[in-house]
Amino acid sequence: MFPLFDLTLQINGFPMKEAKAELQKIVSLSEKEHEDFIENKKLEIVDFHLQNNPFYKELIGSNASNWDDLPILNKKNLQKPLLQRLSKGYSPKNSYINKTSGSSGDPFIFAKDKYSHALTWASNIYRFGWYGIDFNSSYQARFYGIPMDFIGHKKERFKDLLSHRFRFSIFDLSDVVLEKILKKFQHKKFDYINGYTSSIVLFAKFLQKRNIVLSAICPTLKVCMVTSEMLFEDDKILLEQQFGIPIVNEYGASELDLIAFQNTNGEWQLNSETLFVEILDDNNQAVPNGTSGRIVITSLFNKAHPFIRYDIGDIGILDEKSTLKKPILKKLIGRTNDVALLPSGKKSPGLTFYYVTKSFIEDDGNVKEFIIKQTKIDSFEIEYVSENELNSAQIKKIEAAIALYLEPNLNFKFTRKETLERSNRGKLKQFKSML
Repeated sequence: MFPLFDLTLQINGFPMKEAKAELQKIVSLSEKEHEDFIENKKLEIVDFHLQNNPFYKELIGSNASNWDDLPILNKKNLQKPLLQRLSKGYSPKNSYINKTSGSSGDPFIFAKDKYSHALTWASNIYRFGWYGIDFNSSYQARFYGIPMDFIGHKKERFKDLLSHRFRFSIFDLSDVVLEKILKKFQHKKFDYINGYTSSIVLFAKFLQKRNIVLSAICPTLKVCMVTSEMLFEDDKILLEQQFGIPIVNEYGASELDLIAFQNTNGEWQLNSETLFVEILDDNNQAVPNGTSGRIVITSLFNKAHPFIRYDIGDIGILDEKSTLKKPILKKLIGRTNDVALLPSGKKSPGLTFYYVTKSFIEDDGNVKEFIIKQTKIDSFEIEYVSENELNSAQIKKIEAAIALYLEPNLNFKFTRKETLERSNRGKLKQFKSML
């Protein structure tokens, strides 16, 4: 098949040939060569941002004489207008720009230079290839959200066409909709499933009720990759039983890259080609392998925007057998999302609020943090921290987005707060069901 996926990225200014070649060079390094590579890239990316990024230079000050002295970058640091955070020579026109999901309650807009983003895709292509998946030819069943406005919807569908995938919108996962999804699997030759964990688990529970194994009705299926939310062991067992294919767990962040991906030996292998991952204690000191700590990540190639010692907001444990070239994530603690139950019978995963977030987050730093709680079947509370109180026009915009993505006639209470309630690990959970 013609490599349309790679070609589309190349046409959009992402140098895929060069990125793939560089990734292969990194992958083929010996353990000792890899250690040298990591040390050199750490020094190189810090030096670049000190020379070219006023935002990062101001953040560091004059106190950092070695790596451990560098400040921990957090999402609050990044809630400034993007133009104040870009490196010299980079702009929204010559960089890849996107918004984080706000799943931790701290949304912001970020940038990657085009080579760095091409490496992100090269990293994805390499890891999916472990399971015989080729983005240019393998047909994907995609369980993701989709913009509901006309232009955004058409744009995303066109991207799906170019990327050889069929998207199932996850905003309504009632039994009637799941029945339609099942019919698609009966008639389409899907090679793999990819999408939000909670949505795919809901589909597996639907299959279990009907005593159906998916691979029996769609024999072309090879593998299922779940992402964005925690995959619990009992859910993984359920997915394996009801899909009849291997279940692969991935862990990523849009502002960084694919962070960890389950290899063919069942290990959650961290990305050590484009990222440097540290596990730190509350005093920002590295903890021994096998001990839990904060996951702090450095993007080794992103020159447009610094992500150096960036606290992603998760807690994890490195396996004792980890090496610098092959670090293994033993356990990830957090990143779970509840499912919203709605009056119409719809079941909508907490990540639906990602799309609502995108409708009202602005690059002015006004809304700093927010959490959404479902208090009754038709009632939600939005608690937020902002410089200014949301006005009636902004609230109407949010309510319209909620009606569009979820359903009309839901009740919302908006409360501005000085601070928001956090877990004992200091992490916000964007959506919580009190039902």
